[in-house]
Amino acid sequence: MTMTEQRTGPGTGEKLCVACASAETGSEPERPETARERVNRRWNELLQETRVAQTGVQILFGFLLSVAFTPLFQDLGTFERAVYVTTVVLGATATASLIAPVSIHRFLSGQRMKDEVVEAAGRLMICGMVLLALTIGCTLLLILHVVVPGPLAVVLVGSVMLWFCLCWYVLPLRLRRRGARRPHSRRVTRTTHVTKK
Repeated sequence: MTMTEQRTGPGTGEKLCVACASAETGSEPERPETARERVNRRWNELLQETRVAQTGVQILFGFLLSVAFTPLFQDLGTFERAVYVTTVVLGATATASLIAPVSIHRFLSGQRMKDEVVEAAGRLMICGMVLLALTIGCTLLLILHVVVPGPLAVVLVGSVMLWFCLCWYVLPLRLRRRGARRPHSRRVTRTTHVTKK
């Protein structure tokens, strides 16, 4: 006789059935993730993502700060200076957004608020990524406007920013929508079969 054991995930109210997923993937059945394990995993993933983004924004921001002290900066026109100031401000705000999760975690460490910390840090990461994309776009505009005067610079920057938009936002949102359309049983239901003689 075959019995089906259904488990409910902590804090989710969703049924987790183990053998369906293992039959699809061909792997051994996995133990359902507890709420504490889930929030810890999400926090660790967020830290890894933050490290990558922080490195990029810090290098870019350092480059932007050094530009003002080069001899060529004095030759920039009003438009280039306006783009430069906008770029530096965007870079500073992107840096603040991407480093903020560290500050939030430090202030709230030990307060049993990890769920709130992960939620706030995730939102700040998304905001920081938008600001970082805008910083990169303005940096490109500043450089290309000096190197390739005329509308070609704007066309090149627009093309690059479109590519950023597709890679950073459209693709993830499309994958997320595709995942949401999957049958409920395939996403969260796992079955454990116990055979009794």
